[in-house]
Amino acid sequence: MAEKILTTEFSEEMQRSYLNYSMSVITARAIPDARDGLKPVQRRVLYDMSELKLGHDKPHRKSARIVGDTMGKYHPHGDSSIYDTLVVMSQAFKKGMALVDGHGNFGSIEGDGAAAMRYTEARLQKFAEEVYLKDLDKTVNFVPNYDESEKEPEVLPVRVPNLLINGSEGIAVGMSTSIPPHNLGEVVDLVQAYIEQPEMSIGQMMEYLPGPDFPTGGIIANKKDLKEIYETGVGKIKLRGKIEVELGRRKADRDKLVISEIPYTMIGAGINKFLMDVADLVESKKLPDVVDISNQSSKEGIRIVLELKKDADIDKIKNILYKKTKLEDTFGVNMLAIAHGRPETLNLKGILDHYLEFQYENTTRKYRALLDKELERKEIREGLIQACNVIDLIIAILRGSKNLKDAKACLMYGDISRIQFKHPGFEEDARQLHFTEKQAAAILEMRLYRLIGLEIEALQAEYDQTMKNIASYEDILNNYDSMCEVIIEELDGIKKEYSTKRRTVIENAEEAVYEEKKMEETEVCFLMDRFGYMRLIDKNAYE
Repeated sequence: MAEKILTTEFSEEMQRSYLNYSMSVITARAIPDARDGLKPVQRRVLYDMSELKLGHDKPHRKSARIVGDTMGKYHPHGDSSIYDTLVVMSQAFKKGMALVDGHGNFGSIEGDGAAAMRYTEARLQKFAEEVYLKDLDKTVNFVPNYDESEKEPEVLPVRVPNLLINGSEGIAVGMSTSIPPHNLGEVVDLVQAYIEQPEMSIGQMMEYLPGPDFPTGGIIANKKDLKEIYETGVGKIKLRGKIEVELGRRKADRDKLVISEIPYTMIGAGINKFLMDVADLVESKKLPDVVDISNQSSKEGIRIVLELKKDADIDKIKNILYKKTKLEDTFGVNMLAIAHGRPETLNLKGILDHYLEFQYENTTRKYRALLDKELERKEIREGLIQACNVIDLIIAILRGSKNLKDAKACLMYGDISRIQFKHPGFEEDARQLHFTEKQAAAILEMRLYRLIGLEIEALQAEYDQTMKNIASYEDILNNYDSMCEVIIEELDGIKKEYSTKRRTVIENAEEAVYEEKKMEETEVCFLMDRFGYMRLIDKNAYE
């Protein structure tokens, strides 16, 4: 083959390569899909666990096995990113609804890392199994994996707006996404109301979904800004930890400030940083009324205790903590997602529109598949019922056939040229037979016990039920209102089984105010002895 040299501008090649790399990172790594709210690595881990049959009622499997299987089949980008994803999906303090049931050390809210994948085990949560992976074979498209040796789902048939419920965080090239988690029950209520009233305004939507619901609880202190955030898809949420006052029961006991809930942004090393910041404030005399700091957090929850001096100004201490530490922090919202193959910043209405479009498509595919199956059952049952009515003729054909092919040709086309009837009188009736291929196959495979009276009645009952199912499925597929009812009923079932109480309080809190005392200018005398030691003393004392 002759050598061919292409000449191109270096700048153009760099620009083209960088754009290709950027779009790959944006669409295939860091940004979630607006339909199922999942990044590719999350989707692949969940699908692989489903393929490994790691249901909620099955034994846990080594995390290393899950990571290796996912990397080898679907996500060839390194084991650390896959294991980190598995760990995060198991951490209830990071996700609105955990999707993985981890067994072993999967890290803590205080920043402790998970154990190595060879020491931990995992399986799917029931919520993920029933809400994220159900009807996978009837709904979504499957595409080739990276080396075209396997098939993987383009998206998962998630039945709830996962983009809102679990939120998402990711940094791509030139853009990032940061979507806060929300309460499952409130999101379901909003979706059901939006289906019935698609012209709802953002203000009306917030009657059902007042704001984010972080798994760490805490307080959203700027309720007034949430409407603009939901209208534009961007903004800042001011988060505060929850501070409770415990008064000393006896005279010898000190009053205490107890932090029982922290801002979502403090997950990880933020707690240790907070303790260090408080200690620095105490040492610098800005928190002179705090005499002791202790972290008494456990599996039951967060408990950070500050012991106070007698008659301490509690409101002042709270203001200092909010102003000078991460006990008050900002969560930047940027609701960016992949919509129709392109990154797009979505407002609340946009997220719901993409979710419902996806649900209508999935529901249509599901019930079309169910309808096709029921139509096939109808065809077979009609053939079996008809065969039971002429069972003597069927038996005569079977007895007179030399092989299966001859019997099938007679049942389908009335071809009796190769049939040798033992008794006369069946030839004319046999010529009238016109069973379909599926019906003929079912008749030839039919067992004799189906000829019992009760079995024939059961066959008729099955046929009646099949006809009811066909009518129901056709109504769902041809009637928009019926399809909406199906989606609403499914959401009702999910809400009843999995919804939890709201954890984050939403309010318009007063701004934390703390004014540091300005240093007063005073005249001092500078003294230095012959050894080089220096000190400042008040001028009046020197005189």
